[in-house]
Amino acid sequence: MGKKLIIMNHVTKRFGDLVVLDDFNLYINENEFITLLGPSGCGKTTCLRILGGFETADEGTVEFDGKIINDLEPNQREINTCFQKYALFPHLNVFDNIAFGLKIKKIDKETIHTRVTEILKLVKLSGFETRAISTLSGGQQQRVAIARALINRPKVLLLDEPLGALDLKLRQEMQYELKEMQKELGITFVYVTHDQEEALTMSDTIVIMNQGKILQIGTPEDIYNEPNSRFVANFIGESNIFEGTMISDYLVEFCGKTFECVDKGFEANAEVDVIIRPEDFDVISPSKAKIVGIVDSLAFLGVHYEINVIVEGREYTIHTTKIRKIGDKVGLSVEPNNIHIIARKNHA
Repeated sequence: MGKKLIIMNHVTKRFGDLVVLDDFNLYINENEFITLLGPSGCGKTTCLRILGGFETADEGTVEFDGKIINDLEPNQREINTCFQKYALFPHLNVFDNIAFGLKIKKIDKETIHTRVTEILKLVKLSGFETRAISTLSGGQQQRVAIARALINRPKVLLLDEPLGALDLKLRQEMQYELKEMQKELGITFVYVTHDQEEALTMSDTIVIMNQGKILQIGTPEDIYNEPNSRFVANFIGESNIFEGTMISDYLVEFCGKTFECVDKGFEANAEVDVIIRPEDFDVISPSKAKIVGIVDSLAFLGVHYEINVIVEGREYTIHTTKIRKIGDKVGLSVEPNNIHIIARKNHA
């Protein structure tokens, strides 16, 4: 990663009595693809709007490339925004939509033509220059909006759920294309979404937010494999959470049985939550298993079956390639490195 390009220091934002960002501290590296991820109303978009200059922090500072930018207007920042609603000009064709910002700056025609041609190639819309906006698909309009945001060569591009209006297949294609664009351009992307898959697919860094606070920051792998709270474990992917007791370092008890694990540093007999991902359980013979349950439901999801298993009156989700029938008794085993332990108090 490069240097710290953006630093948000103790930023608080209120709308009336509602605290939307609560003593928010975040730094964003140069050339990073960072995603703000969380449920609706957690403060993601407000954070983005403060970075873009569309909202002002009530407290704290926003630093960009070593300078405080709290009082700068949006057009004075080297930051452009691509909104969820593309806000394209319907009376202008593709070329003129993209070139609009350059014309405002009175850039010469030859330079405008060169830069628009380059950016159209980048967003895979070469040959669309004279097309009317109304004739474009949702995905094509989204590309035009991104091209228009990138044409001014900002140091940072803010993207507020830009794929929200697209169908699933197109969204997945655009996820990879956006990541490729970011790498090719070498600029910082700050992306807002509530879609876990988008965050895991595209990001260098994920920031998990809830109720105006940051709960965890890390790589997609860290966030998925090492959640620091029940909230994060449940928000990123699916999780089975068992109440357990940490007997000693590397030894935990849950479901009335003891299991080896790779966690340490807890007090002896500390109450803990045991997190196991659905794909980390192996379905084995009940006679060889410490955990035994009854299949309550199943669904075929293409690459695997999702089965819900009742264990001691509670339902847990398992992903397996082995087909089972409703009512079957199954055994479950799990490797020590797939058992993740967090302190019981971390229910946030």
